[in-house]
Amino acid sequence: MVKVAFFAEILIEEFDGASRTMFQIINRIDPDRFSYLFVYGKGPAQLDKHASLRIPTLNTKLNKDYTFTIPALVKEQLKQELDAFQPDVVHIATPSLLGFFALRYARQRGIPIISIYHTNFISYVPYYFRKFPVLIKPVEKWMISASRKFYNACDMVYVPSRSMVRELMHFGIQESKLTLWQRGINLNLFRPDKRSESYIQAITGNAKPNILFASRLVWEKNIQTLIDIYHRLKRANLPHNLIIAGNGAAQEEMKKQMPEAFFLGKLEHEQLATLYASCDVFLFTSTSETYGNVVVEAMASGLPCVIADGGGSADLIRHRHTGYKCKPKSPEDYIIYLRLLLNDPELHQVISNAALAEVQQLDWKKLTDRYFDDVTQLAGTAANDLVWAAC
Repeated sequence: MVKVAFFAEILIEEFDGASRTMFQIINRIDPDRFSYLFVYGKGPAQLDKHASLRIPTLNTKLNKDYTFTIPALVKEQLKQELDAFQPDVVHIATPSLLGFFALRYARQRGIPIISIYHTNFISYVPYYFRKFPVLIKPVEKWMISASRKFYNACDMVYVPSRSMVRELMHFGIQESKLTLWQRGINLNLFRPDKRSESYIQAITGNAKPNILFASRLVWEKNIQTLIDIYHRLKRANLPHNLIIAGNGAAQEEMKKQMPEAFFLGKLEHEQLATLYASCDVFLFTSTSETYGNVVVEAMASGLPCVIADGGGSADLIRHRHTGYKCKPKSPEDYIIYLRLLLNDPELHQVISNAALAEVQQLDWKKLTDRYFDDVTQLAGTAANDLVWAAC
Protein backbone atom coordinates (compact mmCIF):
# COMPACT_ATOMS: atom_id res chain seq x y z
CA MET A 1 0.00 0.00 0.00
CA VAL A 2 1.47 3.33 -1.12
CA LYS A 3 0.65 6.29 1.14
CA VAL A 4 0.35 9.72 -0.47
CA ALA A 5 -0.09 13.07 1.31
CA PHE A 6 -1.82 15.38 -1.18
CA PHE A 7 -1.68 19.17 -0.57
CA ALA A 8 -3.93 21.64 -2.42
CA GLU A 9 -5.36 25.08 -1.77
CA ILE A 10 -8.81 24.21 -3.13
CA LEU A 11 -10.45 20.81 -3.59
CA ILE A 12 -13.84 21.48 -5.19
CA GLU A 13 -14.33 19.35 -8.29
CA GLU A 14 -15.96 21.87 -10.62
CA PHE A 15 -14.16 24.96 -9.30
CA ASP A 16 -11.80 25.40 -12.25
CA GLY A 17 -9.66 23.47 -14.74
CA ALA A 18 -6.98 22.70 -12.16
CA SER A 19 -9.55 21.25 -9.78
CA ARG A 20 -11.13 19.13 -12.51
CA THR A 21 -7.69 17.77 -13.37
CA MET A 22 -6.98 16.87 -9.74
CA PHE A 23 -10.31 15.09 -9.45
CA GLN A 24 -9.58 13.02 -12.54
CA ILE A 25 -6.84 11.52 -10.35
CA ILE A 26 -8.79 11.53 -7.10
CA ASN A 27 -11.81 9.76 -8.61
CA ARG A 28 -9.57 6.96 -9.91
CA ILE A 29 -7.70 6.15 -6.68
CA ASP A 30 -7.61 2.38 -6.12
CA PRO A 31 -8.05 1.89 -2.34
CA ASP A 32 -6.41 -1.53 -2.59
CA ARG A 33 -3.18 0.05 -3.86
CA PHE A 34 -3.16 3.57 -2.40
CA SER A 35 -4.02 5.41 0.79
CA TYR A 36 -4.36 9.20 0.49
CA LEU A 37 -4.36 11.94 3.11
CA PHE A 38 -5.75 15.19 1.66
CA VAL A 39 -4.61 18.48 3.20
CA TYR A 40 -6.41 21.54 1.82
CA GLY A 41 -8.04 24.87 2.56
CA LYS A 42 -11.30 25.29 0.66
CA GLY A 43 -13.37 22.16 0.15
CA PRO A 44 -15.74 19.68 1.83
CA ALA A 45 -15.30 18.62 5.44
CA GLN A 46 -14.52 15.12 4.23
CA LEU A 47 -13.21 14.22 0.78
CA ASP A 48 -15.11 11.07 -0.12
CA LYS A 49 -13.80 8.25 2.13
CA HIS A 50 -10.24 9.54 2.27
CA ALA A 51 -8.47 10.94 5.31
CA SER A 52 -8.94 14.71 5.11
CA LEU A 53 -7.49 17.74 6.93
CA ARG A 54 -8.85 21.23 6.30
CA ILE A 55 -6.49 24.13 7.04
CA PRO A 56 -7.58 27.68 8.04
CA THR A 57 -7.83 30.04 5.08
CA LEU A 58 -7.95 33.75 4.28
CA ASN A 59 -9.73 35.37 1.37
CA THR A 60 -7.47 37.14 -1.08
CA LYS A 61 -8.39 40.71 -2.00
CA LEU A 62 -6.89 40.16 -5.46
CA ASN A 63 -9.64 37.71 -6.44
CA LYS A 64 -12.65 37.03 -4.22
CA ASP A 65 -13.09 33.55 -5.71
CA TYR A 66 -9.78 32.37 -4.27
CA THR A 67 -8.51 31.79 -0.75
CA PHE A 68 -5.10 30.77 0.53
CA THR A 69 -4.31 28.53 3.46
CA ILE A 70 -2.32 29.52 6.57
CA PRO A 71 -0.56 26.31 7.68
CA ALA A 72 1.44 28.20 10.35
CA LEU A 73 -1.75 28.42 12.45
CA VAL A 74 -1.87 24.62 12.82
CA LYS A 75 1.76 23.72 12.07
CA GLU A 76 2.39 21.38 15.00
CA GLN A 77 -0.95 19.57 14.68
CA LEU A 78 -0.37 19.17 10.95
CA LYS A 79 3.09 17.71 11.48
CA GLN A 80 1.71 15.25 14.02
CA GLU A 81 -1.04 14.12 11.65
CA LEU A 82 1.45 13.68 8.82
CA ASP A 83 3.93 11.79 11.00
CA ALA A 84 1.13 9.45 12.11
CA PHE A 85 0.14 8.88 8.46
CA GLN A 86 3.77 8.29 7.38
CA PRO A 87 3.47 9.19 3.67
CA ASP A 88 5.65 7.48 1.08
CA VAL A 89 5.11 10.30 -1.44
CA VAL A 90 4.02 13.93 -1.12
CA HIS A 91 1.91 15.46 -3.92
CA ILE A 92 1.83 19.29 -3.91
CA ALA A 93 -0.60 21.11 -6.20
CA THR A 94 0.59 24.70 -5.79
CA PRO A 95 3.73 26.57 -4.63
CA SER A 96 1.69 28.43 -1.99
CA LEU A 97 2.29 28.81 1.76
CA LEU A 98 0.80 25.34 2.16
CA GLY A 99 2.89 24.07 -0.74
CA PHE A 100 6.15 25.33 0.76
CA PHE A 101 5.18 23.87 4.15
CA ALA A 102 4.67 20.49 2.45
CA LEU A 103 7.96 20.91 0.57
CA ARG A 104 9.93 21.54 3.77
CA TYR A 105 8.18 18.67 5.57
CA ALA A 106 8.95 16.21 2.77
CA ARG A 107 12.57 17.32 2.39
CA GLN A 108 13.23 17.08 6.13
CA ARG A 109 11.97 13.49 6.14
CA GLY A 110 13.41 12.38 2.81
CA ILE A 111 10.01 11.85 1.16
CA PRO A 112 9.86 12.17 -2.67
CA ILE A 113 7.68 14.95 -4.09
CA ILE A 114 5.51 15.09 -7.20
CA SER A 115 3.75 18.22 -8.43
CA ILE A 116 1.55 19.20 -11.37
CA TYR A 117 2.01 22.64 -12.91
CA HIS A 118 -1.61 23.78 -13.01
CA THR A 119 -1.59 27.58 -13.12
CA ASN A 120 0.69 30.14 -14.74
CA PHE A 121 0.47 32.61 -11.84
CA ILE A 122 3.33 34.72 -13.18
CA SER A 123 1.24 35.68 -16.21
CA TYR A 124 -1.37 37.20 -13.84
CA VAL A 125 1.05 39.75 -12.33
CA PRO A 126 0.64 42.50 -14.99
CA TYR A 127 -3.14 42.45 -14.46
CA TYR A 128 -3.19 42.36 -10.65
CA PHE A 129 -0.54 45.07 -10.35
CA ARG A 130 -1.73 47.21 -13.27
CA LYS A 131 -2.42 50.12 -10.90
CA PHE A 132 1.10 49.84 -9.50
CA PRO A 133 3.20 49.28 -12.65
CA VAL A 134 6.46 49.95 -10.82
CA LEU A 135 5.85 46.71 -8.87
CA ILE A 136 5.26 44.44 -11.87
CA LYS A 137 8.89 43.57 -12.63
CA PRO A 138 9.94 43.10 -8.96
CA VAL A 139 6.94 40.87 -8.24
CA GLU A 140 7.54 38.82 -11.40
CA LYS A 141 11.19 38.42 -10.42
CA TRP A 142 10.22 37.29 -6.91
CA MET A 143 7.63 34.81 -8.22
CA ILE A 144 10.07 33.35 -10.76
CA SER A 145 12.64 32.90 -8.00
CA ALA A 146 10.09 31.23 -5.71
CA SER A 147 8.89 28.95 -8.53
CA ARG A 148 12.46 27.98 -9.38
CA LYS A 149 13.19 27.13 -5.74
CA PHE A 150 9.97 25.15 -5.39
CA TYR A 151 10.00 23.09 -8.58
CA ASN A 152 13.74 22.35 -8.46
CA ALA A 153 13.16 20.85 -5.01
CA CYS A 154 10.54 18.43 -6.40
CA ASP A 155 11.46 15.02 -7.77
CA MET A 156 8.94 15.12 -10.63
CA VAL A 157 6.86 17.97 -12.10
CA TYR A 158 4.07 17.23 -14.57
CA VAL A 159 3.71 20.04 -17.13
CA PRO A 160 0.68 20.14 -19.47
CA SER A 161 2.20 21.69 -22.60
CA ARG A 162 5.52 22.02 -24.40
CA SER A 163 5.35 25.82 -24.27
CA MET A 164 5.09 25.64 -20.48
CA VAL A 165 8.06 23.25 -20.37
CA ARG A 166 10.08 25.80 -22.33
CA GLU A 167 8.93 28.65 -20.09
CA LEU A 168 9.80 26.80 -16.87
CA MET A 169 13.23 25.92 -18.25
CA HIS A 170 13.69 29.60 -19.12
CA PHE A 171 12.95 30.39 -15.46
CA GLY A 172 15.82 28.11 -14.44
CA ILE A 173 13.95 24.93 -13.56
CA GLN A 174 15.94 21.81 -14.37
CA GLU A 175 14.78 19.99 -17.48
CA SER A 176 15.28 16.64 -15.71
CA LYS A 177 12.50 17.57 -13.26
CA LEU A 178 9.92 18.31 -15.98
CA THR A 179 7.67 15.69 -17.55
CA LEU A 180 5.12 16.43 -20.28
CA TRP A 181 1.73 15.25 -18.98
CA GLN A 182 -1.13 16.64 -21.03
CA ARG A 183 -4.79 16.74 -20.06
CA GLY A 184 -7.44 14.25 -21.07
CA ILE A 185 -10.97 14.67 -22.33
CA ASN A 186 -14.18 12.76 -21.69
CA LEU A 187 -15.15 11.88 -25.25
CA ASN A 188 -18.41 10.32 -24.06
CA LEU A 189 -19.45 13.66 -22.61
CA PHE A 190 -18.11 16.13 -25.18
CA ARG A 191 -19.13 15.09 -28.70
CA PRO A 192 -20.72 16.65 -31.80
CA ASP A 193 -23.93 14.61 -31.75
CA LYS A 194 -25.15 16.59 -28.74
CA ARG A 195 -25.93 19.49 -31.07
CA SER A 196 -29.45 20.81 -30.50
CA GLU A 197 -30.93 23.63 -32.56
CA SER A 198 -33.93 23.88 -30.23
CA TYR A 199 -31.64 24.20 -27.19
CA ILE A 200 -29.57 27.03 -28.63
CA GLN A 201 -32.52 28.88 -30.13
CA ALA A 202 -34.28 28.79 -26.76
CA ILE A 203 -31.32 30.82 -25.48
CA THR A 204 -30.93 33.27 -28.36
CA GLY A 205 -34.43 33.46 -29.81
CA ASN A 206 -33.04 33.44 -33.36
CA ALA A 207 -31.28 31.27 -35.95
CA LYS A 208 -28.05 33.30 -36.30
CA PRO A 209 -24.65 31.56 -36.06
CA ASN A 210 -23.37 31.32 -32.49
CA ILE A 211 -19.91 32.24 -31.20
CA LEU A 212 -19.12 30.81 -27.77
CA PHE A 213 -16.68 31.96 -25.09
CA ALA A 214 -16.44 29.68 -22.03
CA SER A 215 -14.17 30.36 -19.08
CA ARG A 216 -13.98 31.84 -15.62
CA LEU A 217 -14.78 35.51 -16.14
CA VAL A 218 -11.71 37.13 -14.64
CA TRP A 219 -9.73 39.98 -16.17
CA GLU A 220 -6.49 38.03 -16.34
CA LYS A 221 -8.11 35.89 -19.07
CA ASN A 222 -7.60 38.82 -21.49
CA ILE A 223 -11.26 39.78 -21.11
CA GLN A 224 -10.67 43.33 -22.41
CA THR A 225 -9.78 41.90 -25.82
CA LEU A 226 -13.01 39.87 -25.76
CA ILE A 227 -14.94 43.09 -25.09
CA ASP A 228 -13.15 44.79 -27.99
CA ILE A 229 -14.03 41.85 -30.26
CA TYR A 230 -17.67 42.18 -29.23
CA HIS A 231 -17.80 45.83 -30.34
CA ARG A 232 -16.01 45.13 -33.63
CA LEU A 233 -18.35 42.23 -34.37
CA LYS A 234 -21.30 44.59 -33.95
CA ARG A 235 -19.81 46.84 -36.66
CA ALA A 236 -18.68 43.99 -38.94
CA ASN A 237 -22.02 43.23 -40.63
CA LEU A 238 -21.61 39.57 -39.64
CA PRO A 239 -24.81 37.91 -38.37
CA HIS A 240 -24.02 36.23 -35.05
CA ASN A 241 -24.82 35.74 -31.38
CA LEU A 242 -22.03 35.98 -28.81
CA ILE A 243 -22.63 33.58 -25.93
CA ILE A 244 -20.66 33.74 -22.67
CA ALA A 245 -20.55 30.73 -20.32
CA GLY A 246 -18.95 31.06 -16.89
CA ASN A 247 -18.89 33.46 -13.98
CA GLY A 248 -16.34 35.45 -12.03
CA ALA A 249 -15.20 38.85 -10.84
CA ALA A 250 -15.40 40.49 -14.29
CA GLN A 251 -18.94 39.35 -15.04
CA GLU A 252 -20.90 42.46 -14.02
CA GLU A 253 -18.62 44.86 -15.86
CA MET A 254 -18.72 42.60 -18.93
CA LYS A 255 -22.52 42.71 -18.92
CA LYS A 256 -22.40 46.51 -18.88
CA GLN A 257 -19.95 46.68 -21.76
CA MET A 258 -21.50 43.81 -23.79
CA PRO A 259 -25.26 44.40 -23.37
CA GLU A 260 -26.35 42.24 -26.33
CA ALA A 261 -24.22 39.21 -25.46
CA PHE A 262 -25.91 36.21 -23.86
CA PHE A 263 -24.52 35.52 -20.39
CA LEU A 264 -25.40 32.02 -19.16
CA GLY A 265 -23.40 31.88 -15.92
CA LYS A 266 -21.62 28.74 -14.76
CA LEU A 267 -23.02 25.55 -16.30
CA GLU A 268 -22.80 21.92 -15.25
CA HIS A 269 -20.74 19.79 -17.60
CA GLU A 270 -23.73 18.02 -19.18
CA GLN A 271 -25.33 21.34 -20.11
CA LEU A 272 -21.97 22.78 -21.19
CA ALA A 273 -21.43 19.80 -23.50
CA THR A 274 -24.74 20.52 -25.24
CA LEU A 275 -23.86 24.21 -25.50
CA TYR A 276 -20.47 23.52 -27.12
CA ALA A 277 -21.97 21.18 -29.71
CA SER A 278 -24.83 23.56 -30.47
CA CYS A 279 -22.63 26.58 -31.23
CA ASP A 280 -20.67 27.25 -34.41
CA VAL A 281 -17.29 28.69 -33.38
CA PHE A 282 -15.35 28.76 -30.10
CA LEU A 283 -13.59 32.04 -29.25
CA PHE A 284 -10.88 32.12 -26.54
CA THR A 285 -8.72 35.16 -25.79
CA SER A 286 -6.80 33.98 -22.72
CA THR A 287 -3.01 33.77 -22.80
CA SER A 288 -2.60 32.70 -19.16
CA GLU A 289 -3.52 29.03 -19.50
CA THR A 290 -1.04 26.28 -18.70
CA TYR A 291 -3.17 24.00 -20.88
CA GLY A 292 -6.67 25.14 -21.88
CA ASN A 293 -9.29 22.53 -20.98
CA VAL A 294 -12.09 24.51 -22.63
CA VAL A 295 -10.29 24.50 -25.96
CA VAL A 296 -10.06 20.70 -25.94
CA GLU A 297 -13.71 20.42 -24.88
CA ALA A 298 -14.73 22.63 -27.81
CA MET A 299 -12.61 20.61 -30.26
CA ALA A 300 -14.14 17.35 -29.02
CA SER A 301 -17.58 18.88 -29.58
CA GLY A 302 -16.81 19.58 -33.25
CA LEU A 303 -16.43 23.31 -32.65
CA PRO A 304 -13.68 25.11 -34.66
CA CYS A 305 -11.57 27.29 -32.35
CA VAL A 306 -10.27 30.83 -32.81
CA ILE A 307 -7.88 31.43 -29.92
CA ALA A 308 -5.03 33.64 -28.73
CA ASP A 309 -1.57 32.57 -29.82
CA GLY A 310 -0.20 32.56 -26.29
CA GLY A 311 0.02 30.36 -23.21
CA GLY A 312 -0.38 26.61 -23.08
CA SER A 313 -3.68 26.56 -24.98
CA ALA A 314 -1.85 27.71 -28.13
CA ASP A 315 -0.08 24.33 -28.22
CA LEU A 316 -3.45 22.62 -28.71
CA ILE A 317 -4.14 24.23 -32.10
CA ARG A 318 -2.28 23.75 -35.37
CA HIS A 319 -2.93 27.02 -37.15
CA ARG A 320 -5.10 26.71 -40.28
CA HIS A 321 -5.41 22.96 -39.72
CA THR A 322 -7.22 22.27 -36.43
CA GLY A 323 -8.18 25.90 -35.74
CA TYR A 324 -6.82 29.42 -35.84
CA LYS A 325 -4.42 31.34 -33.60
CA CYS A 326 -4.48 35.12 -33.35
CA LYS A 327 -2.30 37.93 -32.09
CA PRO A 328 -3.50 37.92 -28.46
CA LYS A 329 -4.56 41.56 -28.20
CA SER A 330 -5.57 42.19 -31.82
CA PRO A 331 -9.39 42.12 -32.11
CA GLU A 332 -9.11 42.51 -35.88
CA ASP A 333 -7.15 39.25 -36.12
CA TYR A 334 -9.93 37.29 -34.40
CA ILE A 335 -12.58 38.91 -36.63
CA ILE A 336 -10.78 37.71 -39.78
CA TYR A 337 -10.98 34.05 -38.75
CA LEU A 338 -14.44 34.25 -37.20
CA ARG A 339 -15.74 35.67 -40.48
CA LEU A 340 -13.87 33.01 -42.47
CA LEU A 341 -15.41 30.13 -40.53
CA LEU A 342 -18.93 31.51 -40.41
CA ASN A 343 -19.01 32.33 -44.15
CA ASP A 344 -17.47 29.10 -45.47
CA PRO A 345 -19.36 25.92 -44.44
CA GLU A 346 -16.91 23.61 -46.24
CA LEU A 347 -13.90 25.11 -44.45
CA HIS A 348 -15.83 24.96 -41.17
CA GLN A 349 -16.37 21.21 -41.66
CA VAL A 350 -12.73 20.56 -42.59
CA ILE A 351 -11.44 22.34 -39.47
CA SER A 352 -14.05 20.61 -37.30
CA ASN A 353 -13.07 17.15 -38.59
CA ALA A 354 -9.35 17.81 -38.12
CA ALA A 355 -9.88 19.03 -34.55
CA LEU A 356 -12.00 15.97 -33.73
CA ALA A 357 -9.29 13.64 -34.99
CA GLU A 358 -6.68 15.50 -32.93
CA VAL A 359 -8.43 15.02 -29.57
CA GLN A 360 -9.09 11.30 -29.95
CA GLN A 361 -5.64 10.59 -28.49
CA LEU A 362 -6.33 12.38 -25.19
CA ASP A 363 -7.44 9.62 -22.82
CA TRP A 364 -7.76 10.43 -19.10
CA LYS A 365 -7.38 6.82 -18.05
CA LYS A 366 -4.00 6.48 -19.76
CA LEU A 367 -2.82 9.71 -18.18
CA THR A 368 -3.95 8.83 -14.67
CA ASP A 369 -2.57 5.29 -14.97
CA ARG A 370 0.77 6.88 -15.76
CA TYR A 371 0.46 9.14 -12.70
CA PHE A 372 -0.22 6.21 -10.37
CA ASP A 373 2.68 4.27 -11.89
CA ASP A 374 5.00 7.24 -11.32
CA VAL A 375 3.82 7.65 -7.72
CA THR A 376 4.45 3.95 -7.10
CA GLN A 377 7.91 4.24 -8.63
CA LEU A 378 8.73 7.29 -6.48
CA ALA A 379 7.61 5.42 -3.36
CA GLY A 380 9.80 2.48 -4.36
CA THR A 381 12.79 4.76 -4.89
CA ALA A 382 12.34 6.23 -1.41
CA ALA A 383 12.10 2.74 0.11
CA ASN A 384 15.31 1.68 -1.63
CA ASP A 385 17.08 4.80 -0.36
CA LEU A 386 16.08 3.90 3.20
CA VAL A 387 17.41 0.36 2.77
CA TRP A 388 20.77 1.65 1.50
CA ALA A 389 20.94 4.24 4.28
CA ALA A 390 20.45 1.47 6.88
CA CYS A 391 23.24 -0.69 5.40
